[in-house]
Amino acid sequence: MKPTKSKLDMEFEKAYQKASTTELRFPPDVRLHFYAYYKRATDDNFIHQEESLDHRLIGAFKMNAMFQIRGLSKEDAKRKYIELVNKYITD
Repeated sequence: MKPTKSKLDMEFEKAYQKASTTELRFPPDVRLHFYAYYKRATDDNFIHQEESLDHRLIGAFKMNAMFQIRGLSKEDAKRKYIELVNKYITD
């Protein structure tokens, strides 16, 4: 028997679908917030390190974004992600 998804999980999945299909472009700081909240919400804290200087710089920004939310719970990260989607992506 599959566990029932919580309302928060369903709202998070809906927000993720909305964010991943939008054609809107956001400033880098907003994209980093999306990235960090999503990674924390999904417990996917792995950051792939690339070889080029540009990718190392991007990786450093991503690590900094993750560092800033290190104390945030998985559930709070989902809520923050949903808030970002609702703030920046309107129907």
